[in-house]
Amino acid sequence: MAKATKSYAYPLLLSALIIYMLYVVLANLFFDPQAAAFLTHKMNLKRPMNLPIWLNVMHIHVGAACLAMLTGALNFSSKILRNARKFHRVNGYLYVIFVFVVVLTSGYMAPYSTGGKINSMAFNLVSIVWLAMTITAIVQIKRKQVSKHRKWMVRSYAFCFTNLFIHLISFILHEGVGLRYESSYTFGVYGAILLNFLLAELVIRYVYVKAPNELNK
Repeated sequence: MAKATKSYAYPLLLSALIIYMLYVVLANLFFDPQAAAFLTHKMNLKRPMNLPIWLNVMHIHVGAACLAMLTGALNFSSKILRNARKFHRVNGYLYVIFVFVVVLTSGYMAPYSTGGKINSMAFNLVSIVWLAMTITAIVQIKRKQVSKHRKWMVRSYAFCFTNLFIHLISFILHEGVGLRYESSYTFGVYGAILLNFLLAELVIRYVYVKAPNELNK
């Protein structure tokens, strides 16, 4: 029974991710392409915003983040790893490219963060840490350190969910608890960072603790 449950877990998680990505793309590129709802919360910015450029960068950011989420999820498939290693390798490099695009676009948008400098600094820190973890994962696989590569990829991939956790936490605090939006968003940013680290280490400890070194053949 446990084995059967495990065999269904990955397809279900992948399906949930695809549904979430479709929602994000539709919400940002079709239902509200001008980001009117989100921009209403950006008050008292310290520098003027060039809205057309910001929107284009935001759309690239969202698209790259969704593609990073998808390519990263595919590379956690044991079946793909066993039967299509070339695809696994190429898809892994695509993941790195998408992460780099997300980090680059985040660097442009960070100064305009909701909540001001305290959140801008957090987003810049996330970009540095996320890129460093992703590069570390590449270095480890180049050294044939498969177990370490997996662990660093788990840590890297967790940060694909930063935006999801930010909005989930801020929604609960704003709509449920009644905090001001800027305050709830700030708690969401820092809460998401902590949650990313925590969930990654839990997965490493309880899911990949006995994962076989399938690349060492």
